[in-house]
Amino acid sequence: MKSGTSIGANVREAQNAESKADFIHKFKIAAKECEETIYWLELCKFKNNLPDCTHLLDQIMHIKNILNKIIITSKAKI
Repeated sequence: MKSGTSIGANVREAQNAESKADFIHKFKIAAKECEETIYWLELCKFKNNLPDCTHLLDQIMHIKNILNKIIITSKAKI
């Protein structure tokens, strides 16, 4: 829950970044939190008493792709 919600918090912070470098940095933090969330969701797949989280993994992979695209595009514009 913590890493998953941290993604949105860092994206929000990036919207008020003080510079382009700060903007990119905050999105990189969001991408790291995204990777952590993927890790935890992948672990959940191996627990028998937890609901299926395949749909959440699909969604977080889309979010990961969006974050990475934003970082790459922002770096190219520096």
